[in-house]
Amino acid sequence: MKTTADLGDVRGKRVLVRSDLNVPLDGETITDDGRIRASLPTISALADAGARVVVCAHLGRPKGAPDPQYSLAPVASRLGELLGAPVAFATDTVGESARAVVDGLADGQVALLENLRFNAGETSKDEAERGAFADELAALADAYVSDGFGVVHRAQASVYDIATRLPAAMGGLVRAEVDVLQRLTRDPERPYAVVLGGAKVSDKLGVIDNLLGTADRLLIGGGMVFTFLKAQGREVGTSLLEQDQLATVSEYLERAQRDGVEIVLPTDVVAATAFSADADHEVVAADAIPADRMGLDIGPESARLFADKLADCRTVFWNGPMGAFEMAPYAAGTEAVARALVEATKGGALTVVGGGDSAAAVRQLGFADEDFGHISTGGGASLEYLEGKSLPGLAVFDQAQEG
Repeated sequence: MKTTADLGDVRGKRVLVRSDLNVPLDGETITDDGRIRASLPTISALADAGARVVVCAHLGRPKGAPDPQYSLAPVASRLGELLGAPVAFATDTVGESARAVVDGLADGQVALLENLRFNAGETSKDEAERGAFADELAALADAYVSDGFGVVHRAQASVYDIATRLPAAMGGLVRAEVDVLQRLTRDPERPYAVVLGGAKVSDKLGVIDNLLGTADRLLIGGGMVFTFLKAQGREVGTSLLEQDQLATVSEYLERAQRDGVEIVLPTDVVAATAFSADADHEVVAADAIPADRMGLDIGPESARLFADKLADCRTVFWNGPMGAFEMAPYAAGTEAVARALVEATKGGALTVVGGGDSAAAVRQLGFADEDFGHISTGGGASLEYLEGKSLPGLAVFDQAQEG
């Protein structure tokens, strides 16, 4: 796959960089700038090479029209602070402001376009509408760099269509993400454990199905675990439960036993009377959850069990918190898994935090990115890759090579 080096001398060229700057905001305050920081190396390298860098990205899910609450203006300010140089901000995506801002760039300067999803063509299912928007984006640039790993699983104008219209290459961030995922799927060093959490098992059916043929151990926590416990015939009280997935989960449990894949489930949970930090809560055995309580975290015994199961691993992939970590009473399980990964990293294991809520959790709990082997910027993209799916934003480069 082509990298930015394959673009040749970019001095004086307008290079459109698709970054993932979809950061959490509290009003206009960025609460986690991890994705902006992850985007810096590619942007900086192009600017240092004399390119006129035009960054484009999305934020949130506006409905194809401008919406002030999803403006990238705060991101432009933070990006400029991190780069140590002003970032020009266009107040539209491909309109008068965008054209004027791009035309005003000098060699080595950086601009950011307004939220791509303010234009309906970005996410349109209609190829003609999407293509028309890609044409307008392409008119702003001489070359394109795909560096937003968090969106490479989307067939969107700025991810897929644009790469067929300009000389295109993968940025360093996307290349690094793909390299790590290949290490997870092509002869990983063993023992290989996958830790899965989050709310719904239905969100991870494909990845569980695929990993049953790859991983040595699957450690299951979060809200999704209660469908596994129910499939084993245990009562789960008012815990999150996907009744329609019980048969599928039962089949996974049978397959794992048949194929020698160890599935590790909690032995105890923190059960509360309501989904609230202030609710009455207690640690109970996983097979004794009271009828009027819901499980909101794995318990202390389970945390030790999970840590023990990770201690000898040489490869670990983690996606999804073990509980409602954003509330202090239910954060201990997620913190225990994070600490286990930190120790595994110190011992030389490849540890991968699979983006999304997992990445947010480790940062909120005070861990540094450097404590782990890799923190992905794209939870959804990582999962789809591990499912074995073709990701449009990567496939377009393969198609170009074949052509």
